Amino acid sequence: MSETSHQKTLLGVFIILGGILGLLIIMIFGHIQFLTPTRKAVVVFQDSINGLSVGAPVNFRGVKVGTVKSISLCFDALTHDAYIVVTLILTPDKIRIIKTSHEKDTVDLKSLIANGLRAELKTVSFVTGQSDIELNFDKSIPPIFHPEITNLTEIPVQLSPFQKLTNSLTQIPIKAISQHADTALLSVTDLSNMLQTKLPPLINSVKNLADHSTNTMQTATKAIQSLQSQLTVTLGKVNTLIDTGNFQLNARSKDLHNTLAAATKALNSLRSIVSPLSIDRANLDSALRDIAATASALRGFSNDIEHNPQLLLMGRRQ
Repeated sequence: MSETSHQKTLLGVFIILGGILGLLIIMIFGHIQFLTPTRKAVVVFQDSINGLSVGAPVNFRGVKVGTVKSISLCFDALTHDAYIVVTLILTPDKIRIIKTSHEKDTVDLKSLIANGLRAELKTVSFVTGQSDIELNFDKSIPPIFHPEITNLTEIPVQLSPFQKLTNSLTQIPIKAISQHADTALLSVTDLSNMLQTKLPPLINSVKNLADHSTNTMQTATKAIQSLQSQLTVTLGKVNTLIDTGNFQLNARSKDLHNTLAAATKALNSLRSIVSPLSIDRANLDSALRDIAATASALRGFSNDIEHNPQLLLMGRRQ
């Protein structure tokens, strides 16, 4: 009988210890807290909360301050808006208040919300897709409350950077961009086809024009070279003509000068014969003056020809 009693005692102790161990496991892994002051709060989401589940941690800058108790869906029949109500269990005992003599020891959640306390959905792992609730202060985000949905204290929502990026990507008009891209590709295809049709003839035309221009330049070069040789011959003949003209003019100028001198001498002889008061004498004086002027003009013209033989061809410039 004593051995049976001893075995029963050991079995009872083992069962009690197993029950205590099981209770501890349930408390640790089931997020059950006994004899710990808690406070309920609500976060209302309108966007997707993929990855958030009951029992997910509620953190403040990485420090766990609560857990997710329940998740429910509310639908507004008038506005056709859907709201996801997430109820939180917060443990204020993990928050220590630095107080003065006039402040309270307890955490005033409404005061924290008024000072910018906001909640956002944070993705813990992109591999598993798990998410949690992250609390932080941000006064730049105006609070939006939903008193018609819940009577509990509501912590306003702020979008996480990932949610902002997701919303921005969902607002991109991908369909319109694809349609414009298709139109642009069709335009490029039409342009390519048009260039393939019209560009080869244009290239051939430009090539023919270049060949024709080359032939024209070669012909013009040959013509210029021929004209240059002819012009050289012509200039040589003009120089010869000028030299011959100078020689003839010099010879004729001497003959004319001798003739004028002889005429002047003859007129002087006649002048000595004719009476100074007669009409013939006056006519003779006039003739002598004309002859002297002509001789002077011929002499000046002869000098000009000697200095500039081109006057025989070009004449005097006005």
